[in-house]
Amino acid sequence: MLAAILISPGRIEIRETETPKPSKGEVVVKIRSALTCGTDLKAFMRGHPMIPMPGVFGHEFSGVIAEVGHGVKGFRQGDEVMAVHSAPCGKCSYCRKRLFNLCERIMNTKALGAFAEYIRLPEHIVKQNLFHKPSRLGFEEAAFLEPLACVVHGMSGLRIKKDDCVLIIGAGPIGLLHLLMAKLRKAKAIISGLEQERLTLAKKLGADMAVAPEELATAVREFSSPGVDFVFECTGNAGVWERSVNYARRGGSVILFGGCKEGTKVTYDTHRLHYDELTLKGVFHFSPLDVKKAYALLKNNTLDTSPLISGRYPLTKLRTAMERLSKGEGTKYAIVP
Repeated sequence: MLAAILISPGRIEIRETETPKPSKGEVVVKIRSALTCGTDLKAFMRGHPMIPMPGVFGHEFSGVIAEVGHGVKGFRQGDEVMAVHSAPCGKCSYCRKRLFNLCERIMNTKALGAFAEYIRLPEHIVKQNLFHKPSRLGFEEAAFLEPLACVVHGMSGLRIKKDDCVLIIGAGPIGLLHLLMAKLRKAKAIISGLEQERLTLAKKLGADMAVAPEELATAVREFSSPGVDFVFECTGNAGVWERSVNYARRGGSVILFGGCKEGTKVTYDTHRLHYDELTLKGVFHFSPLDVKKAYALLKNNTLDTSPLISGRYPLTKLRTAMERLSKGEGTKYAIVP
């Protein structure tokens, strides 16, 4: 099979590799659509600690089961499926506390390699996070299961309700998924981003305001003078992490979704945190319950994610897609092996 190998930052090679075979409890999926994402882009541009190099990469996908290992129940060859690339072990101390997204093994047992013709899914993923794709749902939309599960997790436990004011900082794919979820809850939403193309898309998706970073402070005052109820930081920029608390009202919540480089330090005004009783919450990954909720949203056509697809490329043109994203062109590209 053909697979994209990330050799080093900026260098991708399309190689002929051995087609995987499933062991007990595993399945091999023929990829029909794999989506680019911010993590892939970071790895392409400068490397990423959770994506080894040289190695296969890509982790948002859907496809058709090509082969089923012994003992797999509920799935057979030819089934159209959608999945995420990880699942908890169920045995470590965090899993016993039901903090499944923080599982000690979840990042070490993930399945990378969606930028290829086939991918093998380990037994623990098959049992927990593999789903049948509804026929009315396209393969591209089905591939949104993983990023949507991340957003569902970040919003879990937040009581966002009609007419609440939500600020989303970062108009990339994750920020736009946050926007779709906020509008689903009938909240008022303002979004900020660097690329005008993405801000225009955000308006089409229902954003009440879509502004450049330099306009944000003024826009928030006009949008909700005491500050917004919820801030979602989706850039992973330390300076934005620090500024994000400036836009929250007293008693507001700031959700720190965008991951910063390990060792990054930020500073906050303790007076503001304490006397205004702000909540700062870091969020990471997802649990099987979050995946099930994301699956239901996609299965029932509750969210229309198709506008986030900026174009399609064959696997051999993956580098072109990554280079366009690195220049701020487009939002998300579908790679079709």
